[in-house]
Amino acid sequence: MGWGEKAIELRSVETGNLEGVFMHKKAQKLKFLCERNDKVFFASVQSGGSSQIYFMTLGQNVLFNWRCSYLYDEKRLNYGFLCLEELETVGGSGLTAAPPRRRPPPLRGEKNHYLPLWNNEDPYGDVWVADKPQAQVNVDVSKLTSLGQLEMTWRSRVHFNPLLVRVLHKSRLRYYGKPEKKVDMPYQAYFEVADASGMMSMVLWNSLCPEWYNSMKVGTVLLLEQYTIKTSYPFKTQPTPGDSQMKRFATIEISLNVRHPPTKISIIPEEMVKPEWGLPEVKYRFITRSELDDLPNNHSCDVIGLVTFVGRAERTRKREHGEDFWLYRWAHAIDGTSDQPFVLELFATSQPDVFERIHPMTYLVCTQMRVVRDLTGNPSSTIYLTTSNESQIFITGWHKGQPYTKDTKVKNFIQWTKTQSEADQMKKTVIGGYYPLPRPPNNFLKYCKNNKVELVLKTIGETGKEIEDLHYREHKRIAVQGIISAIRYISCSNAAEEASGLEPVQKDTSQCPESSSMSKDCVHQEKATSLQNKEVKSSLGSHCAPREQHQHQAPQAKRSSVKRKIPRRLNTDAEQASTSVVPVSSYRYFTRSARRKLGLNEFQQEDFAQDKNGQAISDSVQHHTDQEGMSDIPETEETGRTCDSWQSDLWAQVKDKLMNYLHHGSIFPESIPRKFDYVHKDLLMQQYNLHAAVHQPNETRTDKNISEFRSASGLGYYEVTVLGINHDVAIDVAFLPLFCPEDPHLFQLEDIQNDTLLSCMSCISACQQKTTSNGRLRDMFPLSNEIVEAAMDLDGKHVVCILDICRLGDDKVEVFLSKIYKTVEPGVLDPV
Repeated sequence: MGWGEKAIELRSVETGNLEGVFMHKKAQKLKFLCERNDKVFFASVQSGGSSQIYFMTLGQNVLFNWRCSYLYDEKRLNYGFLCLEELETVGGSGLTAAPPRRRPPPLRGEKNHYLPLWNNEDPYGDVWVADKPQAQVNVDVSKLTSLGQLEMTWRSRVHFNPLLVRVLHKSRLRYYGKPEKKVDMPYQAYFEVADASGMMSMVLWNSLCPEWYNSMKVGTVLLLEQYTIKTSYPFKTQPTPGDSQMKRFATIEISLNVRHPPTKISIIPEEMVKPEWGLPEVKYRFITRSELDDLPNNHSCDVIGLVTFVGRAERTRKREHGEDFWLYRWAHAIDGTSDQPFVLELFATSQPDVFERIHPMTYLVCTQMRVVRDLTGNPSSTIYLTTSNESQIFITGWHKGQPYTKDTKVKNFIQWTKTQSEADQMKKTVIGGYYPLPRPPNNFLKYCKNNKVELVLKTIGETGKEIEDLHYREHKRIAVQGIISAIRYISCSNAAEEASGLEPVQKDTSQCPESSSMSKDCVHQEKATSLQNKEVKSSLGSHCAPREQHQHQAPQAKRSSVKRKIPRRLNTDAEQASTSVVPVSSYRYFTRSARRKLGLNEFQQEDFAQDKNGQAISDSVQHHTDQEGMSDIPETEETGRTCDSWQSDLWAQVKDKLMNYLHHGSIFPESIPRKFDYVHKDLLMQQYNLHAAVHQPNETRTDKNISEFRSASGLGYYEVTVLGINHDVAIDVAFLPLFCPEDPHLFQLEDIQNDTLLSCMSCISACQQKTTSNGRLRDMFPLSNEIVEAAMDLDGKHVVCILDICRLGDDKVEVFLSKIYKTVEPGVLDPV
């Protein structure tokens, strides 16, 4: 367990003679207190005077041998205690293990309906009606009542006159089923409806949800009869109205039920709506990307943009140890008003058809989004937008007839798209992969928020259980204490071999060429590498680490303790032959003029754009692939294998004595963001969506492998070994530098500039990728002096590592290093 030098041996003694103070080698004390009721009480005395009381239950006149050692508490910062490592008793009774805690049963519905496979918010099954037919209804205005009149008279009436209202906001579905409840259809949905007098909440209950939820769209006009009025639920979310002057009736809400009494609902076609009814129009709060930076946290807004990135669908638990999940994905969209994109966190909004079809090069509209910005004063944090309970999302095929098509900023965006080159925008598109947002804050105590540190920290030993308990596509962020002990760079070819299921490369760094066996060629290559590093720094200038000047030369005292391996290029005949292969695109490319003739423009098929002869970026069937989108050369042939690593002296001493060593330093094809290819759009969307809830026959699927699509980030990744602070366990985790040379704003490096080690690894990888994109220095050694020095600064120090874990399916679990905090003293934590 790594405690050999700390442990002390105590001779066999009788309990009645256990007294005095036993000194620990590290100046820790274990002091006998008393013996009562067959219990021996003792305390660990710290140098500051504080102590922890322990007791042991023994039989009378029991002899025992014991061995204790000093153990760090991995769930508390800078805290430890004396631990009884071994105990032998004669005549004593054994310990009784506590019964295992039973996990609560999963939520289950009745036989009347099916639950969606991956969350509970999406409508699923044939029972959910797509669209109710619109009937010809004669509206007798003289019999109508208004929302304002209802608020004044509802307490004195049992039956209410009909209401004529327009839907202004629509919430996602809420499933409230519980194992002990017998409700046939435990669903509800909130709507905000309005007439000339103001706005009020309306609740759709139970069996009416499958019948009417999909038909009640934003902008729909409803005639309601035989409804009930109830006091409003005080804790429901409130959307922000587009018209700030509209009056809100917040004390009561309209309740629509299938019985008691059975509500009668009629949808009035928009062409039959008369101006004299005074129904308000749906108004929006669209913003541009240039306006976002000035908006406060939690501000409500609507956005439209061209999608340049969409991540994979992931899930997170709504409650710790719960069985219900939120489904979400990340997306980027641009609108031409800023170099920065909208960063969007999109949770499932009970629109599964839209959520699953989001892909690059489509026009995305998101309503009722909330601004999320770092309130801790971190200037480099990313501002992003997240969905609210009332958010709605729309893409190509869903724009026609939506009220927002009349908005001025939407029209301005359409005009901007007509000025853009589709080929240029296609180069910037990325789909899927690991995406490390939101970033952890600069300080670990801020990361803990309102929770105690010991409730947030997990031990490295517990990490295996956390990984084992992950559900499909469940993403979780955990914090562990440890020591950065080794770093290894894995190139594209190495990563491709490991991800493709081939025999993994030996993780032991001793497989790399040692200095004792270094040949003259290796020496010459090391010199060449030094020249390459100098050339890159001179050509890229300030793009590399800002601490370059004073970190370039490492102190000789520190450098003597570093185990640094010498890289070697391993060229095979196959690799040499592959370098002569030139990728050639074999797909047709339709120009905009040709697409206009073929009717392929997106907004000519909808009522979104007004100018039918204008040039808009197509989101329909495109056949465009170039060398930026997909390469005919497999990743395994792009670069040769390199071996470059660093390890501390401590790691060399303890790595063969570990009790448990978790290997999660590899990444998988699903972890890597890929360049988007419109020809294989369906395959890419299928890869980064969840498993389909409905069986898809094999004949409708393609045999193309996801690994054949070009990576959009970096030339490799780093494997980082984190050693437990008690030197008994360790875990290998991955760090994936994200940088897209075609779109530098896609993955923002400045978000981790306060992490010296991680920012060095990201910056060097970005510099390497820039030079590679220019066709120069393809095999530059990635473990630079800056990275080694940053690792040396952490040598032997306790740090807190933030890990992002996600189960990708089957036994594939990715574990990425997202943040490093160093612990200086109790209560003070600084980012590394």
